Amino acid sequence: MADFQISTTAGGTAVLSSAALADFTERFCGGLISQSHPDYNSARAVHNGMIDRYPALIALCNTPSDVVVAVNFARENGILVSVRGGGHSAPGLGVCDGGLVIDLAGLNEIHVDLEARTAWVGGGCRWAEVDQATSEHGLATVSGIIANTGVAGLALGGGHGHLTRKYGLTIDNILAADVVLADGRLVRASHEENPDLFWAIRGGGGNFGVVTAFQFQLHPVTTVVAGPTFWPLEQAGDVLRWYRDFIVNAPEELNGFFAYLTVPPAPPFPEELHMKKVCGIVWCYAGPEENADEIFKPIREFGTPLMHGVQPMPYVALQGAFDGLYPAGLQWYWKADFVRELTDEAIDIHLQHVPEMPTWLSTMHLYPIDGAVHRVGRNETPFNFRDVTWSQVIVGIDPDPALKDTLTAWTRNYWDALHPHSAGGAYLNFMMDEGQDRIKATYGDNYQRLTEIKAKYDPGNFFRVNQNIKPATGG
Repeated sequence: MADFQISTTAGGTAVLSSAALADFTERFCGGLISQSHPDYNSARAVHNGMIDRYPALIALCNTPSDVVVAVNFARENGILVSVRGGGHSAPGLGVCDGGLVIDLAGLNEIHVDLEARTAWVGGGCRWAEVDQATSEHGLATVSGIIANTGVAGLALGGGHGHLTRKYGLTIDNILAADVVLADGRLVRASHEENPDLFWAIRGGGGNFGVVTAFQFQLHPVTTVVAGPTFWPLEQAGDVLRWYRDFIVNAPEELNGFFAYLTVPPAPPFPEELHMKKVCGIVWCYAGPEENADEIFKPIREFGTPLMHGVQPMPYVALQGAFDGLYPAGLQWYWKADFVRELTDEAIDIHLQHVPEMPTWLSTMHLYPIDGAVHRVGRNETPFNFRDVTWSQVIVGIDPDPALKDTLTAWTRNYWDALHPHSAGGAYLNFMMDEGQDRIKATYGDNYQRLTEIKAKYDPGNFFRVNQNIKPATGG
């Protein structure tokens, strides 16, 4: 093996000796992919096609021991590290230029405990795998709305989706985690063991170590009554004003996220709606099915819906409903905010920018994060905005790289106009690389405690390719 250049944690480059690499290869039991490997380009690719980074090495870990060996190798040689779960990070934080990617895809075991209604889930799993394993027993936990998303990234950043109003955020359903620290130790984090670390990982992102497994609380969820209701874009203002009051007063079993969108040109949508810009709400009712008709009656009767596609379905089917619409490799540009109150002024701004959506895949979503989320104190986890009503995201999306600037400009302009009407801060998993001020605004008065815990568990800021929390001292 020849010497080759690597990126360092000090911010420069260095030569990694062939002896150091040979020693790592001897100790590491997983697969290694270098730039000369035939699978290199597919292994380095992430979900967001705007991201194009070239790591020196990709370590395909199959066990926690592989993660320990990879972390020790990188630390001992001063190598820049990124940690990849599902590769779904908006700014592509699962991959780094010139460094070592610790790829967790091989850590994909799932063990469901029916009596305790819990599941241990490998850090490399995707939510589709979890949903399938738990749905076989009529159980589920809170995740996002794209089943192909990696478990680790979503869970560490907060996690909200179809079950959030009833069961809280994903982090509210984490009971324990196994974590490889920057010094190479594998420890358990829970309320009883390393409780400060447990507090930090539930919303603090990948700053504190590599989570090789999570223990989640599960809930009885089988068939849900779910699907979209679409209204003409001309009624968008009225719908949004109705929705802002309706959803906060609805039973917590009913979740519904609001969207401005273009109707996809495919079934199950009626052909006459294909490629039509509309406003809509994607519903999920996880209460007794016999009550669904009464629950949805005011929804069906509001305005003049173009489509009311709500029907009973397995929860796992709803979870995977959007995966085909957003395959890997599209260009994505994201901007997000938390919203406490949806004012008339903010609604007017939405109405100005939505008709200018640059591509049919571009969209704006408002996810309700009230209900069970509000029953957790803002300092009980790092997720500080426990009193807001919505998590808002604007995304410009298209397969064509030539439209990158167009997508970015529309998203930024829309966000710039709305931001003064927000609560400040944003859902971590909806943020691009936006700098320290945005990270601090997101954590609010939890930020200082996070820096102190970071200093304890990662004083050298070894885990820095993330929405980075710098240690209180050093780093």
